[in-house]
Amino acid sequence: MAESTTESGLPFKAVYGPADLDGFDPGNALGEPGSYPFTRGVYPSMYTGRPWTMRQYAGFGTATESNARYRELVANGTGGLSVAFDLPTQMGYDSDHALASGEVGKVGVAIDSIDDMALLFDGLPLDEVSTSMTINAPASTLLLMYQLVAEGNGIPAAKLTGTIQNDVLKEYIARGTYIYPPAESLRLISNIFAYCQAEIPRWNTISISGYHMAEAGATPAQEIAFTLANAKAYVQAAVDAGLHVDDFAPRLSFFFVARTTLLEEVAKFRAARRIWARIMKEEFGAKNPKSMMLRFHTQTAGVQLTAQQPEVNLVRVAVQGLAAVLGGTQSLHTNSFDEAIALPTAKAARLALRTQQVLAYETDVTKTVDPFAGSYVVESLTDDVQGAAEALIAAVDERGGAVHAIEQGFQKSEIERSAYENAQQIDTGERVVVGQNRYTIDEDEDYEPLRVDPTIEAQQGERLETLRRERDNAEVERRLDEMRAAAQGSDNVLYPMREALRARATGGEVADALREVWGAYVPRETF
Repeated sequence: MAESTTESGLPFKAVYGPADLDGFDPGNALGEPGSYPFTRGVYPSMYTGRPWTMRQYAGFGTATESNARYRELVANGTGGLSVAFDLPTQMGYDSDHALASGEVGKVGVAIDSIDDMALLFDGLPLDEVSTSMTINAPASTLLLMYQLVAEGNGIPAAKLTGTIQNDVLKEYIARGTYIYPPAESLRLISNIFAYCQAEIPRWNTISISGYHMAEAGATPAQEIAFTLANAKAYVQAAVDAGLHVDDFAPRLSFFFVARTTLLEEVAKFRAARRIWARIMKEEFGAKNPKSMMLRFHTQTAGVQLTAQQPEVNLVRVAVQGLAAVLGGTQSLHTNSFDEAIALPTAKAARLALRTQQVLAYETDVTKTVDPFAGSYVVESLTDDVQGAAEALIAAVDERGGAVHAIEQGFQKSEIERSAYENAQQIDTGERVVVGQNRYTIDEDEDYEPLRVDPTIEAQQGERLETLRRERDNAEVERRLDEMRAAAQGSDNVLYPMREALRARATGGEVADALREVWGAYVPRETF
């Protein structure tokens, strides 16, 4: 029989049998659910007690508009919010900055100050809803705004639950929303770890992301390898800063993609848990089992959505969501069918949430833990993906670790090579994309996309003008000076940053103050 290859370029047999698991030791390779090496899941009961957290990634235009969408999602049964920020916010620029022109509110919500954050979460029970924020270089700023808004509503920081992405290394590899040089970025991340341990103990301090590398073209093996290599760099930076591994590692989390190649995706998630458990136990000496658990959020693959025949994306997302669930995700965002065209409409976002609810309540996948355990094909694929990923992690280590490998362009070049091969396969028809290069239709389909109000940029500019006129600007500058001093020294910068934001400093002003001390990252020409 003909054999093919997996997305990672590994052999994919037409038939698997006992010989493919020759020497397989379930006790060592699998263990029990909730126990080392966590191949079968990080919790003993997984979804048999309750399903995963259903998050829906949303945010566009103004804080008021996004708040309305969040209220609708909560009313429709979502258990967790996931905030998308616009590009200026991600890059540390206020909406009235020259470089923000034309981008305000486009790919997410514009948040310039604590005033905007208060509007964003107005009327939402922040002590009951878990909030994930997809923010990296300015993650500390947005987290502190969230804390201040919650405390202003009478909710203590100790009751807040959620996640900040806070993964800057992958920005240098695949996405580009970095601000500061790598060393300073790692210092800021270590400061966040220490701050949250003391002030917001239930918060997940980082979501180490393979998702964006996968969207840029990384294979499943590359996705988990480069993500775990970055995670090693974060853990080492925190240890070097004087933190004990078991004090912060239980709050680490991860973020992966789910593709339509269901079997390899299930294997990928299982392999990632096993690799991370070994790294934390053997390389960092973690003793707390929670430090060895790879807890992760999953988002379905945006890169696999098509603008052609967009309703077909509903099928793709259902398969991708099923892969994430069978792989043991802790939370899930299912993309809306229209995201390849524009920001999701309210109906599309609701259908995306309903997809998760059907998986949770109308199928039997929540009735047993790790249903693929012992499968000839999945166990074999898990071993194969693990071997390929560990070889790539070793290649990163040989180059001096994640940061040095990034500076040499290693991860980026590997991902670009995979992306090019994938694009070639689509162009030649070797890789079938339904509705795009096979089973196409000639007529255009009617679709009315959600459009962002072009006046938002002017509105945000007016809000900033009012804020700067009404606040105590001398107090703002004094607090920013305190933050600059902490950045120049070794103190944790989040404490003076919090007070600057409390005084209504803007996100752009905070980022600019740190740029003055730390500089801005300029990629090498080899990238």
